Amino acid sequence: MSDIDRDLLPEGLGDRLPQSAAAATRIMRAILDVMDAHGYDRVRPPLIEFEKSLAARMAGIQPRRMFRFIDPVSLRTLALRSDITPQVGRIAETGLAAAPRPLRLAYAGPVATIKADALDPQRERLQVGAELIGSDGVAAAAEVVAMAIEAAKAAGATGVSVDFTLPDLVDTLATSILPLDPQKIDAVRRELDSKDAGGLKAAGGEAYLPLLYATGPFESAIEKLAGIDVGGVLESRIRGLKEIASRVAGAARLTLDPTERHGFEYQSWFGFTIYAEGVRGLLGRGGTYRISGDAAGEQGGGEAATGFSLYPDPLIDVAANGAAREAVFLPLGHDPAAAAKLRGEGWRTIAALSDADDAATLGCTHVLQGSAATPL
Repeated sequence: MSDIDRDLLPEGLGDRLPQSAAAATRIMRAILDVMDAHGYDRVRPPLIEFEKSLAARMAGIQPRRMFRFIDPVSLRTLALRSDITPQVGRIAETGLAAAPRPLRLAYAGPVATIKADALDPQRERLQVGAELIGSDGVAAAAEVVAMAIEAAKAAGATGVSVDFTLPDLVDTLATSILPLDPQKIDAVRRELDSKDAGGLKAAGGEAYLPLLYATGPFESAIEKLAGIDVGGVLESRIRGLKEIASRVAGAARLTLDPTERHGFEYQSWFGFTIYAEGVRGLLGRGGTYRISGDAAGEQGGGEAATGFSLYPDPLIDVAANGAAREAVFLPLGHDPAAAAKLRGEGWRTIAALSDADDAATLGCTHVLQGSAATPL
């Protein structure tokens, strides 16, 4: 192995250098501060758990996307987390099982996957989010969507838009006004998700074609969806979507894509995706779900919950390329009390270690003169 190869990092992984790491810390703290202000307490689950615990707690979690290896102590398979949400569910069901509900929890930390997404080459990214355990009703969903928008803006996102979806839509319609052979449901879901009208017809879902057009700006799309709901099967869901939209009106651009399912496999009746200007792909995702279920991670049991996750790495990259942070240069022989006072006021100080140290070279914007920070 050459010296160059020795220092290479695996594809999709990278270092965050000082300015980038500082931006990551500021943005993570800004998001967590929003959630803390809304009464969400932070938890810190471990980076590695038993694969069975991570994969079986919620439907849609894919073990094949996780880095897995054998624990030399227990001889059981461990996995590096690809999503923190199941871990928060485990904490709610175990260590906080007796805590009053609704239980509000927040988290932040790195997650990793074996293979990157098509639009995102990174295999490691920061996940920051919140889970409201014990409720998946309209009030809970509205609280979570509003907080997600606020947190995204606190992280520096602009031009925020939120796309609503109904993850269980096909299942609901297939057993009511649009009967569907159970063997065709997965194919119909897939074609609706890909917005393929021809494929939808071929899959036996021609009756579902109108759903492809109930998309777009929320106000018009929700009326199209209501027009399809001849039997009133979706009445409560439509009413719930309108209530959520009313709660966040004016805070973000709202759209509706009722058949979107990719990434919402473990969501129940409601899901949403957050986008922002200048961010390729999604910025975050959330919705309602149930913790646990049976041993295979199927829905139908467990505790109701509502939550969201933000993936702020694109915002961190933008912030890292911005203006350098202000810092005060402390010359040799400076007054320690004056320097301590500046730090107490929020200044960042960099002390000279020798006569050769130069304020500008060290990235300082000010210099301590007497007891004051003077611009260079």
